[in-house]
Amino acid sequence: MRDIEGRVFAAGMPVAALMEKVAGKISQRIQALYPLSKLQRVGILVGPGHNGGDALVVARELHFSGYQVLIYCPFSKLKDLTAQHAQYTKSLGIRFVERVDLLCDCQLLIDGLFGFGLERSLSEPITMAIEQLNCCSTPIISIDLPSGLHTDTGEVMGKAIRASRTLCLGLWKLAFLQDRALDYIGEAELIDFDLPLTDIEAVLGSLPDVTRFTTDLAHSSLPLHRPPVTHKYQQGHLLLICGSRQYAGGAILAGLGARGSGVGMLSIAVPTSLKPILTAKLPEALVIECPETETGAIAHLRDLDLAKYSAIACGCGITQDAITVVQSVLAAEKPLILDADALNILASLGEIPRRQSLTILTPHAGEFKRLFPQINLNNRINASCQAASESSAVVLLKGARTIIARPNGKVDIIVESTPALARGGSGDVLTGLMGGLIALANCAQKPLESMVATAAWWHAQAAILAARERTELGVDAHTLTEYLIRAILS
Repeated sequence: MRDIEGRVFAAGMPVAALMEKVAGKISQRIQALYPLSKLQRVGILVGPGHNGGDALVVARELHFSGYQVLIYCPFSKLKDLTAQHAQYTKSLGIRFVERVDLLCDCQLLIDGLFGFGLERSLSEPITMAIEQLNCCSTPIISIDLPSGLHTDTGEVMGKAIRASRTLCLGLWKLAFLQDRALDYIGEAELIDFDLPLTDIEAVLGSLPDVTRFTTDLAHSSLPLHRPPVTHKYQQGHLLLICGSRQYAGGAILAGLGARGSGVGMLSIAVPTSLKPILTAKLPEALVIECPETETGAIAHLRDLDLAKYSAIACGCGITQDAITVVQSVLAAEKPLILDADALNILASLGEIPRRQSLTILTPHAGEFKRLFPQINLNNRINASCQAASESSAVVLLKGARTIIARPNGKVDIIVESTPALARGGSGDVLTGLMGGLIALANCAQKPLESMVATAAWWHAQAAILAARERTELGVDAHTLTEYLIRAILS
């Protein structure tokens, strides 16, 4: 953003004119969200830089619109343009207060202390002021980014404003895509102020390709087209390797997820003792019984011909006793999804083999740290990219913002999700769903890597729809599978 704005200014756009335009849009949005008929008293936090200048212009515009405005600016030195706005704001009779607690009586707070680019931790008295404001029940709107957050990592730099809503300016900052920042950002929306596309492309063209995966992108590949004349094996054959005597549910949920994908043929390899359960729950699947260990895990895959499947998904509920199973599938020349205990087994083997066929790893944060102990998860996007590059695998890092990194540096981020997915078994459903889509795409000779983000998006949309109808507490993993088809149709 700094480089893009620099190009705009170098082309002749006055800094003051851009500030007026941006702050005008912010003011209009605030008035639409909180019209004068609903509240009158607004407190505004002003920083020393241009973020503070934006806040002062907003203060002026709200004042002219009839709002009662109080300003808190704890800085003696301001940038020239910001200082000019402060001088003019004072001339209008808008009250400046020296104590931040006087803002707690306001009905709305506007945070314009710091925008993007904060590199060092905040200190007193700013941290104390932020702590006081966070203790108030007053809603806070942050301009561009909640003050105190690192622009890229979302790290809290000492203290940070907990905003009710953040109006991000121009382009999304990476902090909005980091899980650690979500408690501070609140509702997020983008304020577009007409940055020239040529300037954006000139700056971003050399950076990693990071895409917010949207509904339009998902619908470009879903639903998968079926020709009028076809049969089940032309619609993909997925092999799920899952379950143990201890974790039968993982096999069932992965199977139900795969069924929801529409895959033409589903085979499920499970320990012998699980076959009756799986046959009853998924009568359309071919359930393959495998010898089991004393602990109830799959001992080996017998004489299964892994080459006949369109894709293989392994790991849900297999326990860490199924080492030989994971070693077998790693040697197969088929697209392979590894999840749950398969990832833990992979970590215990000490290295991730570089396979000729597509490998997809789907860790949550704990599994990621075991798989890639040398990679710092401080920045989840960078960490996922590094892991994908080192492993030559597609890495899907689960979280409130799911990140899908490819070995070529392309990153997709699923920004819509729900905490309803924080239930045991939700990941098993995703593994089955993704496996089915990969098998379908492989048979249709469509790009496989793009289907990983599509599966994660579909999974999240099903959870969002279910939570809307049943509340977040009412979405167990089995219920989630019942919403898969509805989510793609909505």
